[in-house]
Amino acid sequence: MHEMTIAQNLIQILREEMGRHGARSLKSVHLDIGQMSAVVPEALSFCFEVATSGTDMEGARLVMNVVPLKGYCPQCKKEFEIKGYTFICPSCGSTEIKTIGGRELSVVEIEVD
Repeated sequence: MHEMTIAQNLIQILREEMGRHGARSLKSVHLDIGQMSAVVPEALSFCFEVATSGTDMEGARLVMNVVPLKGYCPQCKKEFEIKGYTFICPSCGSTEIKTIGGRELSVVEIEVD
């Protein structure tokens, strides 16, 4: 389960950022998780809870926004949401699709005291 490694790395990043800004406690962290990032939100939430248990971050909320998979068709210059992992342009039928969203894993916001 690579979500535990992600949770541990996230905690390290949070500690560094909190130290830079003199924050004392973490209230919540907001993440964008791409639909195709290979991260299972429920597993990450569980791992984050386990990894912060008994620490000064215990009880911090992990708020996750799942970002849909988006594509761009160079043929007709349209952007669209890719549904059902079908990489076909709904406008022109082209299969030469570029993925432009849905693979990210990023910290969007940190709420601290």
